[in-house]
Amino acid sequence: MGKTLFDKIWDNHVVSTLKGGTDVLYIDKHFIHEVTSPQAFDGLRKRNIQVFRQDKTVATADHNVPTINQHLPIKDDLSRFQVQKLTDNCKEFGVTLYGLGHDFQGIVHVIGPELGITQPGMTIVCGDSHTSTHGAFGAIAFGIGTSQVEQVLCSQCVLQTKPKRMRISIEGELNPGVLSKDIILYIISKLTASGGTGYFVEYAGSTIRSLSMEARMTVCNMSIEMGARGGMIAPDEKTFNYVRGRKFAPKEKEFDQALKYWKTLYTDKDAIFDKEYTFSAADIAPMITYGTNPGMGVEITGHVPTLEEIENPKTFNKSLDYMGLEAGESLLGKKINHVFIGSCTNARIEDLRMVADYLKGKQKADHVQVMLIPGSKQVEQQAISEGLDKVFAEAGFVLREPGCSACLGMNEDKIPSGEYCVSTSNRNFEGRQGPGARTLLASPLTAAACAVAGKIVDIRETLDL
Repeated sequence: MGKTLFDKIWDNHVVSTLKGGTDVLYIDKHFIHEVTSPQAFDGLRKRNIQVFRQDKTVATADHNVPTINQHLPIKDDLSRFQVQKLTDNCKEFGVTLYGLGHDFQGIVHVIGPELGITQPGMTIVCGDSHTSTHGAFGAIAFGIGTSQVEQVLCSQCVLQTKPKRMRISIEGELNPGVLSKDIILYIISKLTASGGTGYFVEYAGSTIRSLSMEARMTVCNMSIEMGARGGMIAPDEKTFNYVRGRKFAPKEKEFDQALKYWKTLYTDKDAIFDKEYTFSAADIAPMITYGTNPGMGVEITGHVPTLEEIENPKTFNKSLDYMGLEAGESLLGKKINHVFIGSCTNARIEDLRMVADYLKGKQKADHVQVMLIPGSKQVEQQAISEGLDKVFAEAGFVLREPGCSACLGMNEDKIPSGEYCVSTSNRNFEGRQGPGARTLLASPLTAAACAVAGKIVDIRETLDL
């Protein structure tokens, strides 16, 4: 019997299998940041253990960092402490750090791919749930907890139970105005926020193959939002061309040798998945969320479900109370106060180019505050070199400095209580963007259109189709 892509990579990294079925899984690359690593380093220090493979761990500061005046001391005491602690720990244990001011600093799941650190066939972990982003390269990538961060630091392995396999296929051509963010929000709305629990997902089909690498990263990024352990896409020529020539990618003969292996990374025709779904691209429209988990999404011209259309009225009503919405309500025309374009989901140069192209000749609404955050210093510099910052400025947007920013309200960039924010990030939980903040997840194009209109609009109505 053939193997799935997931099985090929997983089985190739199993060091041993313990009694009861738990695998000791070797990890090729470990990313860390300032939030989930301090306790892990303390654990090593208490046990007098060094980092086992220093060359396999890369650190960056992203969650707590401010996105303006990064050259100045961080104002928030906890944020300043955590960022400094990361610096101290990396120096003590010999770990490579791309901290504030470094040319490679940025959101952990943005810098890995753009630097060529992320490669097909790898196992990749990070103390962050959206590590699944790296699966877009045909890698097994997933988030781990702080105790597991310590495991990897001291052994380069992690204990894991092998998940079941799911394949989600999307076939056909996307409609105008529909982006990869809409694809994944559509999938989650159909499968729910728990529909992937216990599975590792492979995305396949002609629609997925047509996507750019950056768009594929967006899809894999939000796999965790349907409860999956992670998501992945088989590598192809787009993948190989993206990796080729990047800073830490294999060079010349080493690249050719790696390529031979990478080309074996696909699901065999006779491989069997534990569960499969197929969707048509023609059915996917621009999406927006209305509730407090990413599964609570609808087509932008649709309506908040009625009580008759949902299964759990108690949870549903609690969510609507928090969001200030009513069952059956249309979101079109609803006034918004904030737009956030950024995060590890949508802060790459392709996202910024798309937004800039849309904004030419347009102005944001006066009452809307916009946070436009590049995913890394490299993205920031590329945007400036292409003159995108000038386009943003003319539209009333300001290109800030890299960081997780308003995705999670762990830094200075928060949405005020009770106010609506159309966000390109990945989560809309209660308080995610700040206490009482009301988050509406959408694509970068939809977010830009809403910033200009000052209300929720259908991006298709604003495009020259």
